[in-house]
Amino acid sequence: MSPTEGARAVTDRISHWIDGKPFTGTADRSGEVFDPATGQVRAHVDFAGDTEVEAAVAAAKAALPGWRGTSLAGRTRVLFAFRELLSARKHELAKIVTSEHGKVESDAAGEVARAIENVEFACGAAQLLKGGFSENASTGVDVYSIAQPLGVVGVISPFNFPAMVPLWFVPNALACGNTVVLKPSEKDPSAAVFIAELFAEAGLPAGALNVLHGDKVAVDGLLTHSDVKAISFVGSTPIARYVYETGTAHGKRVQALGGAKNHMVVLPDADLDLAADAAVSAGFGSAGERCMAVSVVVAVDPVGDALVEKITERMSRLKVGDGRDPSSEMGPLVTKAHHARVASYVDAGVSEGASLVVDGRGIEVSGDGFWLGPTLFDHVRTDMSIYTDEIFGPVLSVARTASYDDALELINANPYGNGVAIFTGDGSSARRFQNEVEVGMVGVNVPIPVPVGYYSFGGWKDSLFGDSHAYGPEGFHFFTRTKVVTSRWPDRSHAGVNLGFPRNS
Repeated sequence: MSPTEGARAVTDRISHWIDGKPFTGTADRSGEVFDPATGQVRAHVDFAGDTEVEAAVAAAKAALPGWRGTSLAGRTRVLFAFRELLSARKHELAKIVTSEHGKVESDAAGEVARAIENVEFACGAAQLLKGGFSENASTGVDVYSIAQPLGVVGVISPFNFPAMVPLWFVPNALACGNTVVLKPSEKDPSAAVFIAELFAEAGLPAGALNVLHGDKVAVDGLLTHSDVKAISFVGSTPIARYVYETGTAHGKRVQALGGAKNHMVVLPDADLDLAADAAVSAGFGSAGERCMAVSVVVAVDPVGDALVEKITERMSRLKVGDGRDPSSEMGPLVTKAHHARVASYVDAGVSEGASLVVDGRGIEVSGDGFWLGPTLFDHVRTDMSIYTDEIFGPVLSVARTASYDDALELINANPYGNGVAIFTGDGSSARRFQNEVEVGMVGVNVPIPVPVGYYSFGGWKDSLFGDSHAYGPEGFHFFTRTKVVTSRWPDRSHAGVNLGFPRNS
């Protein structure tokens, strides 16, 4: 089956992908997949039960000896072939993302481009998996380290980046010799199937990558299965904490990336036009449904009034519409339930006393989709729910502080530590900020500091559970375990029994 057939733009049923082919299974549960721009059901996706979980893990386990035993050259050939197929079909994948997530096609294309960047990094596996070697560490004794795969690993990815986040993990895991069970979001599952089919076309053996759809049943099945050795997760902080605690309690290595409340500090010496452009781009791109979105602009006196005016003026020109329309700059929210949740925060912000500068509720867009326009609050306090909670929608808050020190204290007191940005024209202020702020990813005059593929992605505090960040060098470290070998090829000079403690001499 070709990727076009298996993950076409509109389909009635989206099945699991297990052991190199579609797998309908026996579970009688399914979920609805919507077109967020129209509000219409575009497909039904099969939900896994225990039988499907067992089948996916069993397929990955059966494929492990062969894939693990494949040479580094053989693995990287598959990754290079996948990269070429993905590059050739990237526009198809972007359209799938838009049709199920709702983000505009230019944003979806950017997501796929960043995914390809991570695949390209994984293609360097031969260089990245070299161990150390110490010749003659003791007389006639050599010591060396080797990096070996963990085994079957699970990847649980969120709805907001249905193509990019799976490709943060899957290529690295495969490059290291592991086999994978991928559980994508049930809200937009087709991208994962498309990716799995491309891998099959690239020559990946059946069972090395499996796609398991569903809800908590599938998640818990992976977290508790004795044959799954590691879990990579991206999602909200409460679920990340649950995944980490449950997975580690069952003896697994876990990296669980959680939520965020990303701040953007604007100092008095900043270019306010640049800062306003950045705030609107980072606050409302992808309808705010990304963990690196800027949700709080911290305006340091006296720039607040001028900055809010510039942000407001730019928001008035944003075109909200169907992501398939090239003129649209922001699409709908992903589901009706999520729309209701985000809108409830706008209600809460008003009731809690924040100043509602731009109200996105009731925006008129053709179609019955899940529309909420860009929304701006000013004079937001840290005790308000629009500040404390991760809203995950197009709601931007402006908090005002009297000084740099107050802004830094506000950010460091926040329980999240995913991303942060500072806008300033002063290098010493920027250098001080990057050293003092307690956040994992920092942008200097860059609003969304997502690391390139040869660094690693991850926050601090309640934005990360586990000690390994995603992709890049830390990704390869996460998906391998190190073995140290001490070897000696005996000769007559070492003949005879010696019951003493071994000595390095």
